[in-house]
Amino acid sequence: MRLHKLKASESTGTYLVDSPVTETDILLMARQLANLRLRRGRALTSPKEVFSHLQALLADHKHEVFALLLLDSRHRVIAFQELFRGTLDGASVYPREVVKIALEYNAAAMILVHNHPSGDPEPSQADRTLTTKLQEALNLVGVRTLDHIVVGHEGCVSLAELGYL
Repeated sequence: MRLHKLKASESTGTYLVDSPVTETDILLMARQLANLRLRRGRALTSPKEVFSHLQALLADHKHEVFALLLLDSRHRVIAFQELFRGTLDGASVYPREVVKIALEYNAAAMILVHNHPSGDPEPSQADRTLTTKLQEALNLVGVRTLDHIVVGHEGCVSLAELGYL
């Protein structure tokens, strides 16, 4: 995509396109905007807003991706980091590595995120078990697990909203 296609317009949150764009261009622009919305220092204000950004970043992967949204004590973004890549129906996630990243970034809290390439964001029993394991490991080093969000084609499901956290 040529970067000059998309320009900010005078009204906040709207953009102008100066030439025809393809579907690929639109998806790339959506990912770029989602990355901007999850950049360092941004406060997370609305779960729905976070869901749409995560969906733009992860919903189209053909393999499972496990990522971390690392936050400071005021729940501002420190970093968004893809940590593990898996296969069509799973990814190996190691609590030791998650804790190492949390400490490396000096995170006070985090949101666990992964996609379901099948498109169905309904959490599996394995997702719930992993959430508990990671929450226990992170608690040992003083990092709060705020949520585990599963991303699908049609939307996202929050394990916190379902009562698993």
